[in-house]
Amino acid sequence: MARLLFLFLPGLVAICAVHGIFMDRLASKKLCADDECVYTISLARAQEDYNAPDCRFINVKKGQWIYVYLKLVKENGTGEFWAGSVYGDEDEDDMGTVGYFPSNLVQEEHVYQEATKEVSTTDIDFFCE
Repeated sequence: MARLLFLFLPGLVAICAVHGIFMDRLASKKLCADDECVYTISLARAQEDYNAPDCRFINVKKGQWIYVYLKLVKENGTGEFWAGSVYGDEDEDDMGTVGYFPSNLVQEEHVYQEATKEVSTTDIDFFCE
């Protein structure tokens, strides 16, 4: 399904066709190391395999390293999910793919920065291409 995205720049309006879908939100708040959620929080190692149920999530193999960028704030009835990208030689196709995974899937090995900034999630946090 294609959606139109309107970009308003000074003196210019750009219209782009965006292919994808906005999925249901997993949480309304997220914890990050900074206000824009761009800095790596930690490096974690997967303790078991995980098959992504939809395009919001990433596939993870046991032993893979994951760079963690944000942690969704657990809400009533939901699991605790973190977002990150996989790193490792075991599954080259998924390297650099960013998505959510269950926090109980991993063990944090190194914390770079504490996730102390609480930020509201937006629709784009759960957009699937």
